[in-house]
Amino acid sequence: AMLRLRLLTWDVKDTLLRLRQPVGESYAAEARAQGLRLQPVALGRSFRAAYGAQSRRFPNYGRGRGLSSQQWWVDVVKQTFRLSGVHEDGVLTLMAENLYRDFCSAHNWEVLPGARETLSRCCQRGFRMGVVSNFDNRLENVLSQCNLRHHFEFVLTSEDVGFAKPDRRIFEKALHLGGVPPEQAAHVGDDYTRDYRAARAVGMHSFLLRAAGQGEEPEVSPEHILPTLSHLLALIEK
Repeated sequence: AMLRLRLLTWDVKDTLLRLRQPVGESYAAEARAQGLRLQPVALGRSFRAAYGAQSRRFPNYGRGRGLSSQQWWVDVVKQTFRLSGVHEDGVLTLMAENLYRDFCSAHNWEVLPGARETLSRCCQRGFRMGVVSNFDNRLENVLSQCNLRHHFEFVLTSEDVGFAKPDRRIFEKALHLGGVPPEQAAHVGDDYTRDYRAARAVGMHSFLLRAAGQGEEPEVSPEHILPTLSHLLALIEK
């Protein structure tokens, strides 16, 4: 039977938008602009180490810990370059501010195939739409710059809400804003734990975006798997 859905919530990173290039490439390009030759692969490793340490020390972009998300990210960028051997404060600050700004815009993000068309068609069918993302407060701006913001009634980030997926409270807030019970809502995302399982835990429907050949999760029934976003409406309306 056709699902009686009224609200669709969406993850963003690697569901609707993806980075145009690996983080290490963006950081290496910024370093080159400052006359520094650094290897993208090494910078990528340094970034993962710095990001992981900062996330453990100050979860959810430092919210509730007296740290703005901008300061949180600036510290990650500086530490990434320090781990790659750059220690001059002026250059570190300049690169961190430039990269924070670049990741705020469409400059470093591209819309995934099928996303624009699928969002437009979902809006045309009358679904209410919102974003539920473990992102900092730059997300509104990123979505606007990528010309996707107008599809959504609300944009919930973990920084704004104070809880990150898979915490059920971010989904409960989305249901409250959408004004629907969980059985009339579905979440679309690419992460098994944070998107698929977390939404189902609050009683929502959920669809897992997964390119062919990505790992098999035993508890995902085939009719919940989206090989591409363009498959969504066919699954909903089956």
